[in-house]
Amino acid sequence: MTSFDLRSLKLRSGEQHQVEQEIQLSPLEFGGQRYLPVPDKAAAVLRVTAASTGHVFELDFDVRLHGPCQRCLADAVVDQRIRAREYHASSRNADEELRSPYVADELLDLSAWARDAIALDLPEQILHDPDCAGLCPVCGKDLNLEPHEHEEETSDPRWEALADLREQL
Repeated sequence: MTSFDLRSLKLRSGEQHQVEQEIQLSPLEFGGQRYLPVPDKAAAVLRVTAASTGHVFELDFDVRLHGPCQRCLADAVVDQRIRAREYHASSRNADEELRSPYVADELLDLSAWARDAIALDLPEQILHDPDCAGLCPVCGKDLNLEPHEHEEETSDPRWEALADLREQL
């Protein structure tokens, strides 16, 4: 876990502190699949701006995730530029909505924040190619490698009487 000690900052309202920080990234579960950040550490820029009632945190980094395509299970790679922002009220009496969940005991949990920011910025589907055809629902073959169609199944014999009736009308 990577964290940043907020006690080291002595900022007045309106002042900003910027630091480059290496963040330990953890694997991500998305759509029932596991995606691994490669490399598992990201060089990030953290900016902390003092406001009159708290602090504004900004996190900026690039991430590359490796995992399965959600249509055909081939290897997929997602490159994302992550830009996240959080506000944390300095008053202990402030509403919980104004207090960042990533701050505890004056430590900013950068790893948890980065994980959540990545999850929020992912595309709806992770695909190895935008035109991925997926797997055949009948036989399970990869339609990208072997495009094919199956003959339509013959009708259910229980419906033959109705088909005969339709032909008579």
